[in-house]
Amino acid sequence: MGAELSINRGDGEIRGRVVKRARGNNGEFIGRLHNNPLMDSREYWIEFPDGDEEKYAANVIAENLYSQVDSEGRQYAVMKEIVDHRSNATAISKDDGFVISSGGNRTAKKTTRGWELCVEWKDGTSDWVKLKDLKDSNPVELAEYAVANLIVDEPAFKWWVPLTLKKRNRVIAKVKSKYWRTTHKFGIRVPKSIDEAYRIDEENGNSYWADALKKEISKVSVAWEAYDKSLTPEEVRAGKALDLIGFQEIGCHMIFDVKMSDLSRKCRFVAGGHTTEAPASLTYSSVVSRDSMRIAFLIAALNNLDVQACDVTNAYLNAPCREKIWFEGGAECGEDRGKVMIIKRALYGLRSSGDAWRIMLAQTIEKMGFTSTAVDPNVWRR
Repeated sequence: MGAELSINRGDGEIRGRVVKRARGNNGEFIGRLHNNPLMDSREYWIEFPDGDEEKYAANVIAENLYSQVDSEGRQYAVMKEIVDHRSNATAISKDDGFVISSGGNRTAKKTTRGWELCVEWKDGTSDWVKLKDLKDSNPVELAEYAVANLIVDEPAFKWWVPLTLKKRNRVIAKVKSKYWRTTHKFGIRVPKSIDEAYRIDEENGNSYWADALKKEISKVSVAWEAYDKSLTPEEVRAGKALDLIGFQEIGCHMIFDVKMSDLSRKCRFVAGGHTTEAPASLTYSSVVSRDSMRIAFLIAALNNLDVQACDVTNAYLNAPCREKIWFEGGAECGEDRGKVMIIKRALYGLRSSGDAWRIMLAQTIEKMGFTSTAVDPNVWRR
């Protein structure tokens, strides 16, 4: 539900959106779900830009979705033409478009900030695309548009447009002329925030993203606890929390994804570890080598041994956080939104989380009576 895809309606490809499940004359839903997609007999209505709706089988929709994306589920769009442009307050002005080198020379700033282009695609749809993204996929067409629309002297264009047009033929030979849509995966719109996830569910009349958020938050909420003193984040930043001196503030956010196997929604709460100072201790986390795995499988085969495997859910959260970190609670914290939250477990994204999990796992395996081998410390024997 809500998936977007291109359908061939006889007069060419046209983009549509899955809007609702189809019902029969008796009011019951048509068809039923089956584990084998080929046997899935459900039918859905697809709405097209002209307002028409047509009924398609679930497996036809799935086939079209998978054929129009790459292995990561990203859709691509082929550009027809650039129809408009706009800039916002973050765009650099012409007066501020240069830097002075040590030798006194003026050099154009390399920036694309604040500019967007309205692009019409071959399937008839149009989107506002950031300049930096379109510059990667369609540099020559974009350069020609800038010249024709007298914006080539803007700092966002001046540093690269003349060179691109000068080397036009070489650029055309090397560049990929497809724009990859990062807003969708497998035709399904991927939110950038928790609030947007709830809005998408409301538009589609389901709770897929909300269910994924609930599942992730129920697991990850053990990673933090609210600061037990009634100080606001602003007061902590001002240094009023003496017991938090030495702690670093960090930004955290939710990452959203769509699984290829069943198009189910997935969320993961991660910390922006790239914004913190590197810990004094080692943060490298080693893993078992490929050769060790092959030898282990060979031993198992020669001795007719069973091979067992398991997965640890939210593995890092089993380990304590080795850094002094706090963040301002967001929507994921529920009633604690806006409070100072102290990170207690090794969140994904922190610099030390991999090593913290590795140490905790090794200590647990040791307690179970296993001994690490000398040649590969990630192979344990009992």
